[in-house]
Amino acid sequence: MRLLIIEDEPRLAAYLHKGLREHGHVVDVARDGIDGRHLALEGDYDLVLLDVMLPGLDGFAVLKDLRARKNTPVLMLTARDQVEDRVRGLRAGADDYLAKPFAFSELLARIDAVMRRGTPQPIEDQLLLRLADLEVDLSARRVHRAGERIELTAQGFTLLTLLMRRRGEAMSRTTLAEQVWDMNFDSNTNVVDVAIRRLRAKVDEPYGAKLIHTVRGMGYVMEWRGPGEAPPP
Repeated sequence: MRLLIIEDEPRLAAYLHKGLREHGHVVDVARDGIDGRHLALEGDYDLVLLDVMLPGLDGFAVLKDLRARKNTPVLMLTARDQVEDRVRGLRAGADDYLAKPFAFSELLARIDAVMRRGTPQPIEDQLLLRLADLEVDLSARRVHRAGERIELTAQGFTLLTLLMRRRGEAMSRTTLAEQVWDMNFDSNTNVVDVAIRRLRAKVDEPYGAKLIHTVRGMGYVMEWRGPGEAPPP
């Protein structure tokens, strides 16, 4: 997932950034309410982690502006643990509220819970992605094809998950670089092509039907191109 952290405490922001990236997420950080609001409104994020006490604009103001334009899930993080503050945040449109200090494992659980609530799809469809005989289990972070376990690096898993979530959609190298490596794409680097080549070696090459395809002059697409109208179960 692509996450936005709006948090002005440098140590906490760095801790969350590092921990969430280690769990395969792409993470941006804003250190004040003004920058945070801009990124939240202009960016394409799956979830926003929003502190209440922020310089520039407080979290409630950021949330109000965000809700006026977008339905991005918001998990509020704050040192305030008063009932009135929690009620105010939830009534303003926050999806959940987590008081500091908190365990990182609880944060991960809250993120999973918010994402399950935030989509009309059945929970099993959110957590288990399938294409032909390939399965990506998001909760267990496991990949199987034709019943065989495939071991991937954290970045490899993130790349595969992105391609699976947007299967059938041609994705440019720029988009892949921004969402997997959190970087501005340099046309002189082949980081995306190298990563795709490694992913193909594990996900495609040992099996009959290829699922990762090159879109000439653009990037890559993940889709079934076997015989017939539908992939095998």
